[in-house]
Amino acid sequence: MALRPLRSGSGKLAAVLAALTLAVAACSGDSSDSSSSNGGRERINVAALPLIDCAALYIARDRGLFEKEGLDVRVQQVQTSLQALPALAKGQVDVVASANYVTYFQAHEKGTLDVRIVAESIRAAPHMMDVLVPKDSDIRTVADLKGQKLAVNVLNNVQSLTFNEVLETAGAGRPDYRQVAFPQMGAALEKGQVDAVHVVEPFDSVIQDELEVRVLIDGASPPVESIPLSGYLTSKKYATENPETLVAFQRAIKAAAQIAAEDPSAVRAVVPTYTKVTADQAKSVDLPSFPPVMDATQIARLTELMQKQGLLKKAIDPATLLVK
Repeated sequence: MALRPLRSGSGKLAAVLAALTLAVAACSGDSSDSSSSNGGRERINVAALPLIDCAALYIARDRGLFEKEGLDVRVQQVQTSLQALPALAKGQVDVVASANYVTYFQAHEKGTLDVRIVAESIRAAPHMMDVLVPKDSDIRTVADLKGQKLAVNVLNNVQSLTFNEVLETAGAGRPDYRQVAFPQMGAALEKGQVDAVHVVEPFDSVIQDELEVRVLIDGASPPVESIPLSGYLTSKKYATENPETLVAFQRAIKAAAQIAAEDPSAVRAVVPTYTKVTADQAKSVDLPSFPPVMDATQIARLTELMQKQGLLKKAIDPATLLVK
């Protein structure tokens, strides 16, 4: 169990985390605008979250990789991928970057949205998501979490899905999951509203830097190590109508993901440009894995877990959803 030193008070924590909550941009416009040419380039409207997951998107934008492919990519910030789902279904955005697979696979099964996977965003890597407890907490082992209040960003989603598997492997009982937005988790923990938080980067490092907490367990522990967590998703309609545009987008994201995978400093440099994470904070965050190539077998690990835990009635075969 690791402990980082306290560096400042809760006031700074509140300010930092509040700043991380970006305003939701209006997903305006109609589908006819989304793929119209602009200065000879095809326009794509992308909804993106203020998470490290989106690093490849911004690397591609800032390094001219989209331009090279003849694309004019317009990024609209959203707070959660769920907020972008209706806009994608209506054709108001063309792609959702760092979309939560669980939410979108459930929408696909229900017929709300016929999903297609354009590229992978991230896979789990050591300590890119942790369970944190106050340093003086009586919770000393993962088994002690049984029945305790554990904050997750969204109930019955990817955090509890993966952590339930970690608990099962450890032979431990489940906690009482409570929904708390990532930016509010530090305050909830400090005030005793929850006993522990399951938090992802960059919020993970911010809480560790600003509060006296312990890392109880790495949320990316076996058996969910390297499991795919989010992707660049579109609708079947857009994929069918814009195959060449999407292939060009894929090439740019693949090149950016390759940069992210080979040069972590490129990720640390770009994250402060689209979040309120400072350059100093970006130096210490634990990065996820950025796979340049989609792997349906790996994504199937997630859909199989969803079926196992009742989040899907039957497992979806991701191979049928890949944009090729």
